[in-house]
Amino acid sequence: MESLSFEKAFKYPFNRLKGMLNALWLLLPIFGWFALFGYTVRIVNEFLEGKFEQLPLFHFMDDMKLGFMMFLKAIPFAIVYMVIISVMEFVSADLSQIVSFLLSCFVIPLLGVNFMKKQTIESYFEFKVLDAMKENLGDYIIMILKTYALTIIFAIMIIVLIGLPALMFTGSIFVADFYRRYVKG
Repeated sequence: MESLSFEKAFKYPFNRLKGMLNALWLLLPIFGWFALFGYTVRIVNEFLEGKFEQLPLFHFMDDMKLGFMMFLKAIPFAIVYMVIISVMEFVSADLSQIVSFLLSCFVIPLLGVNFMKKQTIESYFEFKVLDAMKENLGDYIIMILKTYALTIIFAIMIIVLIGLPALMFTGSIFVADFYRRYVKG
């Protein structure tokens, strides 16, 4: 299966410019945040199906309900993560930072996409999906580098205001593409 090109990932949020206005829901505290989280879940699921053409249509109520439910389901993983980091912080601040960095690069992205795909609490703890990363470490590292490069470009574009929605809606594009190509099931 062919991997997603950097150019196609860069162009993705701009293929339906009106869709980028959905980022303005960020200005509506709590309800808008849940709606955007649900919308992001739907976007990631489209990525998993290989749909990188344009942003999907936004459905406020449906996306808000989905985002709220996903938020509730993510709480156990967030608690486990905080406990691990707190224990590491107790041992050593440097160790805590190293563990946090390693988890954010090599564990959380794939588990997060798995969670968004399956939408269950258990899916955040299905560590077998990390086998895809271990078996394809070179591709995984390239995917992480592409993700950081795209993030940097869109962060710079925040100056002209279009970077924020672009950054918001493409944060998991390469992780979802990697998951689509290598995670079985």
